[in-house]
Amino acid sequence: MADSLKISVVGHTNTGKTSLLRTLTRDARFGEVSGRPGTTRHVEVARLNVQGQTLLELYDTPGIEDAIDLLDLLDQQSAQVEQRVAAREDGPTRIERFLQSAPAAERFEQEAKVLRQMLRSHAALYVIDARDPVLSKHRDELEILNMCGVPLLPLLNFVAGQKTNETEWREMLAGLGLHAIVRFDTVAPARDGEKTLYTKLASLLDAHGATLQRLIRSHESDAQQRHTAALDLIATLLVETAALKLRISRDEQSLQRGIERLNKTVREHEQSCVAQLLSLHRFYPDDIDADGLPLVDGRWEQDLFDPYTLQNMGIQLGSGAAAGAAAGLGIDLMVGGMTLGAAAATGALLGGGFQTLRHYGSDLMARVTGEKTLRVDDSILNALATRQVDLLAALERRGHAAQQKLALARLSDMGGGSREPLFVRNELPESLRRARSQSAWARDSDAVMGNSGKHQAVQQLSKNLQELMASRYRDEPDQR
Repeated sequence: MADSLKISVVGHTNTGKTSLLRTLTRDARFGEVSGRPGTTRHVEVARLNVQGQTLLELYDTPGIEDAIDLLDLLDQQSAQVEQRVAAREDGPTRIERFLQSAPAAERFEQEAKVLRQMLRSHAALYVIDARDPVLSKHRDELEILNMCGVPLLPLLNFVAGQKTNETEWREMLAGLGLHAIVRFDTVAPARDGEKTLYTKLASLLDAHGATLQRLIRSHESDAQQRHTAALDLIATLLVETAALKLRISRDEQSLQRGIERLNKTVREHEQSCVAQLLSLHRFYPDDIDADGLPLVDGRWEQDLFDPYTLQNMGIQLGSGAAAGAAAGLGIDLMVGGMTLGAAAATGALLGGGFQTLRHYGSDLMARVTGEKTLRVDDSILNALATRQVDLLAALERRGHAAQQKLALARLSDMGGGSREPLFVRNELPESLRRARSQSAWARDSDAVMGNSGKHQAVQQLSKNLQELMASRYRDEPDQR
């Protein structure tokens, strides 16, 4: 602990000090956030660790409430001493005297807690609500804090909105000699917001530059690992959903039950993925409003003669059998009461041996006997992918101080809103088309690594999603 960097987080009441710590620690439950002034009444500490070592201690302090009168008191105390000794006192001496006086334990108890922690810290972040007007009390606060003799870095909070007084704040800070300023919105931090913050701190603290650079590298590595893990979760969801099949009888009642069952399965899969994404980013279920995925109420029939199905049949049956089966597919010609495609499939099935029967026999015979095979429609897979990728992007840009809930978009909003679906014209990536013919991939998500084909499909789709996501958000302005 002795080697850790200690930073006080200070400022007027209700400027977002606790919110800053929530975002920096990725802990939405740290402290208490409220619109009431003076919510934080005691100094609280949050520690940032790297490989078990505490590198940074952040001290959340009470809000300064009466800077004008406190500055008057400090001036009075100092004037009395200076008259006797005929010498001007330095700032830390004035602060220490105040902390030992009766007012520090009475009227100015909260301010005393702030100043006491300032003297114990290597530096301080002065949090500003950039939407507030610049008032004389803010100048007095900064004058008092500067007396502590530690580096002070003003932090402009709530700068993501349109209406701020940032220019006025910068002018006032420059007038006090504070030219190093950082913009950091605790609710919607910029992509490199933390890096910028710690880099600015390092410029004020040469002796601790290596510590802050190590923290930056660790956070960047953690962010990349979260991003990769999240894309793998989404890819697994999509591959397993694409592989879903459900055989049912032809009657309408069976069809309706099958559709409901398939819908329920997909919704459960999506909710599981959402929960894992939230947990991965250290958010909570009540941070999101999720509309139910509005699956199409229609007849989804698996095309058993998809090119990828034939390709896999060729592996099992041999090239001759696959070619023979392919020759009759899609030709609307009746041969002995069944389509030529079904006849070809039946012949291939009978000649293909046990392995083909195990992989494709039930689906092919269902085709011959007239049963239906339901699957999830391409447009639903597209909607599912769009929702999850947009959720991931929102989570990665969401500060842990955010109070407003995220909302998963409705399917109807995806085409007509500001964003197009992820897959243009519902053209699914190759890995999802391949999953259509692999019903076993719909199960055992924990065993992805044990199934090389499924694992490869998930990894390839994860890379595809990364490229699509980068393109989708490439042109969005960063909030700096």
